[in-house]
Amino acid sequence: MRRKPGAVATMAIAAGAVGLIAVTIGAATAAMAVFFARKVVTPPERREEDVRITRVDLAAGEITLVGSEEARMRGRYGFWFDREAGHARLGDVIEDGGREVRRSIESVDFGRLDRATRGRFNGWYHLGPWELELPYENVVVETELGPAPAWLVRATDDSTRWVIQVHGRGVRRPEGLRAVPPAHDAGWNSLLISYRNDGEAPESEDRRYGLGGTEWADVVAATRFAVEHGAEEIVLMGWSMGGAISLQAVLRSAEVRERLVGVMLDSPAIDWADILRFQGQLNNLPPEFGDLVVRLLGGPLGSGLTGIGAPIDVVELDPIARADEFDVPMLLMHSVDDGFVPIDGSRRFAAARPDLIEFEVFEGARHTKLWNAEPERWTGLVRSWLERRTESAARMGDEAQIAG
Repeated sequence: MRRKPGAVATMAIAAGAVGLIAVTIGAATAAMAVFFARKVVTPPERREEDVRITRVDLAAGEITLVGSEEARMRGRYGFWFDREAGHARLGDVIEDGGREVRRSIESVDFGRLDRATRGRFNGWYHLGPWELELPYENVVVETELGPAPAWLVRATDDSTRWVIQVHGRGVRRPEGLRAVPPAHDAGWNSLLISYRNDGEAPESEDRRYGLGGTEWADVVAATRFAVEHGAEEIVLMGWSMGGAISLQAVLRSAEVRERLVGVMLDSPAIDWADILRFQGQLNNLPPEFGDLVVRLLGGPLGSGLTGIGAPIDVVELDPIARADEFDVPMLLMHSVDDGFVPIDGSRRFAAARPDLIEFEVFEGARHTKLWNAEPERWTGLVRSWLERRTESAARMGDEAQIAG
């Protein structure tokens, strides 16, 4: 197959860039930096099954896993296996023997768990809104790239308050289902959206993540949908990269800010440079590795190396630098033991706006698995914070009537 001249030129330039980097810092580090830069912006086709299964006793309702940080997490989780052809729900740890960890099996939803040898934990737990025993609707949000599917779970009473759920990188809408029951109890509708390149919504031309710098436009479209269907007060809730997307939507869109009354963040990606440095450290790479990936993403040759349609200025995506532009209350939840997105960025963001940000620190919970580790605390925080938004709006309404 003949390549287009433009593609050949781009490949040649990219190859030259890699060569220059290699001369500067070493071929192995340069190659790894390009690999990481490409990986962070490329939607994964399939997640790694990184947990080894040694025994399954369906009669006893128990599974034994090779000991690891994931295997010994406390709480309840979804568990994918057989290349996502199977799914089960695992309960808490029964016994931690060090080399092996025994957990309870709550259910096997589909697939042959007794034949599986590997799997991966999933914080979603719920597969769809039908499991919440609440009425829901399949709806479509019209984005600039085309129709994007979403779930709408309405409050019991006719409510004009909406929570828009924005899932994280490499996952889909079910991630936000954990927040639907407390939102419903507080009298808020929940709209769980899809966005470009997540495997459900339309793809962008480059089929790459923008780390919040492009996806925010789909949150604007979701906000428009909510307003067209009666929303008067809106809260954005972002998980991991969904937090970065939500914050960019707030900073970049007057349409979002017009009805916005708050933001909730679970394990958010606040500082991408810090995240990339952390990932480099996990892989025993030099301290400057993360900064090199940042330069690759933001440089003029980034497109040829990673496939992104335009350079990604990671510094421009830092909400801490623009913290003074936010003016709504936020609930920020993060674990010191996240293991994927370090808590440091959340700490700095909370410190930059202590007047707006209620910062809740968890311990022992892995990335976006705060609900799984401490469901009662997490659910209570979300419900009470939303109830306070309702009370605040009611007070403002009363004051406006008195002033009038």
